[in-house]
Amino acid sequence: MRLMHTAVVTPVLPAMARGLKGHCPRCDQGRIFYRYLKVSPECPSCGHDLAQYPSDDGPAYFTILLVGHLVVAPLLLFPFIWKAPTYLVVPGVLIPLAVLTMLVLPRVKGAVIGALYALKVRREDQALHTADRLD
Repeated sequence: MRLMHTAVVTPVLPAMARGLKGHCPRCDQGRIFYRYLKVSPECPSCGHDLAQYPSDDGPAYFTILLVGHLVVAPLLLFPFIWKAPTYLVVPGVLIPLAVLTMLVLPRVKGAVIGALYALKVRREDQALHTADRLD
């Protein structure tokens, strides 16, 4: 008689919510990051290998997309941006924008890692998804 191993299936949204909080997408206990954006090699709580998820450029792209659409686009609709002196507008907009981007980036990176966990995308699968194999 053959035993079947059942893999734990985590839906995408709960895994992303765990990552958004900065928690392990598997157990929701351990921390994903040991520094600002440095992913822990493994979860300190359950031992899950967190370094296997290729969250390279995706989080930066999604952060810029999110902050740009939610902050920059509506800001351009306010007339004071077009009438105020440049030396007031540039630091008055760029400094809060940079701070907001730095606050959002780790959360988005955690959510991307959660999505990669739920979708079972691993770094070793990267060679399977490239067009270079056809060459």
